[in-house]
Amino acid sequence: MDAIAIAIVYITIIGAACAVILSVAAKVMYVAVDERIVQIQDALPGTNCGACGFPGCSGYANALIEDSTVKSNLCPPGGAEAIAKISAVLGIESEAALSKTAVVHCGGDADARVLKMAYKGIQTCYAANEVFYGESACAYGCLGYGDCVAACPIDAICLENGLARVNTNCTGCGLCVKACPTRIISVNEGGLKPVIACSNIEKAAAVRKKCTKCCIGCGRCARECPEKAIIMENNLAKINYEKCNNCNKCLDLCPTKCIQLRN
Repeated sequence: MDAIAIAIVYITIIGAACAVILSVAAKVMYVAVDERIVQIQDALPGTNCGACGFPGCSGYANALIEDSTVKSNLCPPGGAEAIAKISAVLGIESEAALSKTAVVHCGGDADARVLKMAYKGIQTCYAANEVFYGESACAYGCLGYGDCVAACPIDAICLENGLARVNTNCTGCGLCVKACPTRIISVNEGGLKPVIACSNIEKAAAVRKKCTKCCIGCGRCARECPEKAIIMENNLAKINYEKCNNCNKCLDLCPTKCIQLRN
């Protein structure tokens, strides 16, 4: 028997032995999977956004089976359809869907912002932010290169005149929040409400030189809000939505119009 034939025989024997070992290991180490977990995963959108508070859709599915206190309506992207399917699998009453939406806390579009340089590098927000916080004089605003747009799985964000805008089909998954290097996007309960479209915490003298639609920290909205739903924090107005009754008086009070109605 020549060397090639001997090698073939040895490889065949080794392959057969490995196959037997793997087959035995698969049976011995098999862990039964609750079919309900698979069914719940099929009901979820698969965006793995983490908006539910768990590490992806599989983490949420496991939590629903393992902990009866975990609610079935924690997946905003899945909406009412996913909640109904999950509830059917768990044999519980369907809960109301959570209404959430992303909010961009910046109103400094291309017409309002002042530039400090001409940025010619990689056209992403992350890259621009690494180079002196982008070309805008304001280091707290929207960089305008669309990292949030690229991160959104359902095209719920667009760029409009150099500023990120959230569309009405937003489900509040929060992927845009993670993608934004300046952290000016948050996820709030849905519905039309006043929003502070500014994140700059500098004093008025400095911020006025950088954007015409900034919060100048004058405090008029906080002083005259009928429900005392606005406070001043680090030179920036902040709305407490538990107190806000959407009277929208603050929109007229703001001298720079940085308080805007957004969905």
